Amino acid sequence: RSKATVSVLYWGNPYFKKTEVKMVSLKLQARLAAKIMKCGRGRVWMDPNETSDLAAANSRRQVEKCIKDGFIIRRPKASVSRFRWRKVQEAKRKGRHSGYGKRKGTAEARMPSKELWVRRIRVLRRLLKKFREAKKIDKHSYHVMYLKCKGNVFKNKRTLLEHIHKEKGLKAREKDLMDQLEAKKAKKLDKREKLQAKESKRREKERAERGSTTKKADDKKKDTKKKAKK
Repeated sequence: RSKATVSVLYWGNPYFKKTEVKMVSLKLQARLAAKIMKCGRGRVWMDPNETSDLAAANSRRQVEKCIKDGFIIRRPKASVSRFRWRKVQEAKRKGRHSGYGKRKGTAEARMPSKELWVRRIRVLRRLLKKFREAKKIDKHSYHVMYLKCKGNVFKNKRTLLEHIHKEKGLKAREKDLMDQLEAKKAKKLDKREKLQAKESKRREKERAERGSTTKKADDKKKDTKKKAKK
């Protein structure tokens, strides 16, 4: 047929009748629209409610105006929908569709233990380096903990942080104890020095008193001798 047709349904009481209403041909408009929009005729959509206006548009400029008004639209390209794929991926992120029936390859092949080790050790070493640069731990503690990380002592970042805080707490406690001991030692030394000074003063006093008494005794002896000679 040269002219397009459309089916219209008329509803009656017992049955509905199917009749055909002839429409004007819009082949020219479709061809011009396809050229203007740079697509095939199959992607050109024309508004069925605006057939009279579209039929009147028999020039390129008028068809461009119809496109601008929205009477003619370029349909999107027919492609495979990504909706179902996105839906499945969202479910997989939640942990669905990952049972035994969905797995291909051994556990080691799917996620190598070496890859897990590399990830873990890099996280731990990065943390140690960060703490050393921030002066939160000294180079000796860094070295000890580095070797412990290598020896698989810490299973994750949290355990390493706990160990660091524990070590810092122990060091702080040790330092407090050492400070207390030093203070006690200094106090004892001061006390000893004071006692020694006191003792030395007492001895000097005694020595001076003893010297004075001996001098008096000698003087007395001398006096008695003089008297005896007379």
